Amino acid sequence: MVTDIYLGTQGWSYSAWVGPFYPRGTSQSRMLHVYGRAFATVEVDSTFYAVPAEPIVREWRERVPDGFVFSLKVPQEITHTRQLVETSGVLDQFLERADLLGDRLGPLLIQLSPAFRATQEHRSVLDEFVSALPTRYQWAIEFRDPKWITSEMLDRLRARNVALALVEGRWIRRRMMLDLVNRPTADFAYVRWMGPSRTITDYSHVQEDRERELTLWADSLRALRARVRAVFGYFNNHFQGHSPHSVRTLQRLLGQKPVEPRALQEQVELFG
Repeated sequence: MVTDIYLGTQGWSYSAWVGPFYPRGTSQSRMLHVYGRAFATVEVDSTFYAVPAEPIVREWRERVPDGFVFSLKVPQEITHTRQLVETSGVLDQFLERADLLGDRLGPLLIQLSPAFRATQEHRSVLDEFVSALPTRYQWAIEFRDPKWITSEMLDRLRARNVALALVEGRWIRRRMMLDLVNRPTADFAYVRWMGPSRTITDYSHVQEDRERELTLWADSLRALRARVRAVFGYFNNHFQGHSPHSVRTLQRLLGQKPVEPRALQEQVELFG
């Protein structure tokens, strides 16, 4: 099995990245264009807060090269406000917008709230919601309560080809996440690196040494790529302080060749 590993960041429009990542003088309107020359995928965080307007989504598509992949977060109105109940109207609108990305559309992430506990009532709600998801999309789900992670739940997700998101964060222990590498629930995998806290506020440089964690994840991704057809992984700035650096570090550990900031500057100067 030939498995592609797509690595990117959670979002792209950070002014603190201008200089350390984006060439100096890069405007916000040009950031996605430049980003697409460095990484092949991005997780869009803004869709969590609101369904984007059609012109915005069309603009995203036009600004990235062929082969680029957008992963979109399902709106919080569905996951947090409505807690998966009576969501068809919002979900349909969200999917209509997602479809505008065409072949650049990747997985759709259902990020559940830590308050969405693994109660019997919530299990029934989740079962109904997942069973109704259109199968033409790639779905991933992130739990923030470890009690959701049971063999029964893994089997239910596997039956619907829904990927359990593997997350390096403060909600579920890393060891449990790494163990789940051997038990994928879909034909693709979804990984997120969030970091242990949200105390970092300056995103211009690395502030935490995560070499050990990244080495562990690199070993796990090598094992995972033998079990799925694609891996999508996204770094938050809070993981180390500057997520483009985290992506490039993991790329090197996996034997991929990163596009360094200097090369990115040269590309922008050459192609505009």
